[in-house]
Amino acid sequence: MNGVTASAGPDGAGAPRRRGRPPAPESAGTRDRILDAAREQFSAQGYEKTSVRGIAKAAGVDSALVHHYFGTKERVFEAAVEVAFGPVLDQRDSVLEGPPDEVGERMTRMIIGLWENPVTRAPLLAIVRSAVNNDAAAAVFRRLVAGQLLRRIAGQLDRPDAELRAELAAAQLVGIAMIRYVIRVEPLASADPEDIVRRVAPVVQGHLTGP
Repeated sequence: MNGVTASAGPDGAGAPRRRGRPPAPESAGTRDRILDAAREQFSAQGYEKTSVRGIAKAAGVDSALVHHYFGTKERVFEAAVEVAFGPVLDQRDSVLEGPPDEVGERMTRMIIGLWENPVTRAPLLAIVRSAVNNDAAAAVFRRLVAGQLLRRIAGQLDRPDAELRAELAAAQLVGIAMIRYVIRVEPLASADPEDIVRRVAPVVQGHLTGP
């Protein structure tokens, strides 16, 4: 036995699907392939309908490998969310740089910009849809957003209710994202992004630093 089984491809020919733990040089690539497949599965089907078996099939590996790298479906989702949410976390420091009275505009531009970019929009849609429909997915989303983004922003606000302010600002932007990109309600769905930033940024600024 060589540790490889055949699975039928679209043309009926046998396509190798690796079973068990891969050799060390392949480990990073295998993990990344599983994550790519997981993001696609969660994006297309949501958290509830996505299974470890389905992720493994899409990645061309045995489901035991998914469990080996991540353990449970919730852990796969969390890892996929962290990768998909990476651009937000990468830009969080830039939101805090500059004049405090412009942080609302910087935060608004960052979030709207990520949603406008087709590359980052698809995984964000998967995250939001899954979080809305499933408690486990919502807990992962909450943990990531609150722990790595909102508390960081709140820590820079010189206000006694800083965490509440950061959460209200985030709620404003998440609500707009839901209506514009998920539900696609017009005319917001077709509005110019710059017009949205111009109108919304002062409201976000008010949540963060207003009276």
